[in-house]
Amino acid sequence: MSPSVITVENKESFCQNLIIQPPQCGLSLKGRIKVPGDKSISHRALMLGALAQGETQIEGLLLGEDPRSTATCFQAMGASISELNTEFVRVNGIGLGNLQEPVDVLNAGNSGTTLRLMMGILASHPKRFFTVTGDSSLRSRPMSRVVKPLQEMGAQIWGRKGNSLAPLAIAGQNLNPIHYNSPIASAQVKSCILLAGLSVEGETTITEPALSRDHSERMLRAFGAELSVNPETNSVTIIGPAQLHGRHVIVPGDISSAAFWLVAGAIVPNSELTIENVGVNPTRTGILEVLAMMGADIELLNEREVAGEPVADLRVRSSPLRSCTIGGEIIPRLIDEIPILAVAAVFAEGTTVIKDAEELRVKESDRIAVMAQQLNKMGARVTELPDGMEITGGTNLTGTDVDSHTDHRIAMSLAIAALNASGTTTINRAEAAAISYPDFTPTLQQVCS
Repeated sequence: MSPSVITVENKESFCQNLIIQPPQCGLSLKGRIKVPGDKSISHRALMLGALAQGETQIEGLLLGEDPRSTATCFQAMGASISELNTEFVRVNGIGLGNLQEPVDVLNAGNSGTTLRLMMGILASHPKRFFTVTGDSSLRSRPMSRVVKPLQEMGAQIWGRKGNSLAPLAIAGQNLNPIHYNSPIASAQVKSCILLAGLSVEGETTITEPALSRDHSERMLRAFGAELSVNPETNSVTIIGPAQLHGRHVIVPGDISSAAFWLVAGAIVPNSELTIENVGVNPTRTGILEVLAMMGADIELLNEREVAGEPVADLRVRSSPLRSCTIGGEIIPRLIDEIPILAVAAVFAEGTTVIKDAEELRVKESDRIAVMAQQLNKMGARVTELPDGMEITGGTNLTGTDVDSHTDHRIAMSLAIAALNASGTTTINRAEAAAISYPDFTPTLQQVCS
């Protein structure tokens, strides 16, 4: 690999620009790589470990900024969590209902998972007062989706814009069980309610319009909670109060991080990559199903189960892609992967339509608008839809200056697009990738040849 293919330019205030200049003869991607631990599972392991009795050992924890925010919040409430400087972390829990009232505001940083799930836990701690906030991006993201059901359970919550935006103040209460019919399929909403229900006497149920990822259900059971699932109605019921016990948790590689390499391996000619130890939970494998529809050459190898989660090695080889329509019930199973799927669609034959994904507008950025704008800067033909995008493939991309909008998935998606662009692409504020993938740039340098 020429050292000029991938370079990093350090800017003021910790900002970094990622500069990608593929050689004129093209490049190929080769190698075996590991991706960081699953972000969703990492958050939940830290939280349940803090609420459990005894020690929890977490192996393979994601060392990104979001899980660090979760750890910091729960340390501020009395949980003992070892330094997050290795993927093996010990949590000495203080028992359900025993979180201390913090002396300062709890800051979730950029992590919507931290804030929304934590609200369910805090609301169910009587006679304690909590204030929660996040960075400028998180303070603009909607919180009413969890505030409303928590208020139905008896929670007292105050915040900006009619209690819909952080900062939020929470006065813990003895909550009541409810059956909540969620208008959206959201693992964060579901998990918030289930975590609140841990301390509630009786059955707390949530029903979703479609299946969302089930990491909370799996892990709650592993820690000792009594839980039932009705797949016919997309309903989950937790029976409280629960007793949680510390355990050994093995975190598989994050399929959302693997998605960047799956698309890269598919679109960059003469490439072959193997991504090891990736979680392939059926509620998260929408990315594999869509790439298969598009004609990607992906194999699942060494399939196995690790600590209750299905795991496999994923091998991808470059192949011509074709367009498809992405929408309906599969969207909750690949909502985080849509930015990189948009990149795949740019290099597919025909017109790809992504719909029913309006949730993307309230992520770390408006991912519909930002991906359309940035890919079009590179010469793509992307039309923004109210709930998605229409992408006409087959256009050659040209390197230019693009911007991550401080969104980690945007930064990494644009980097993969740049591998197939002619000329130099500069991705501004590329340090955002560290939110979920601290070693993204070194791994990119590793696989380029």
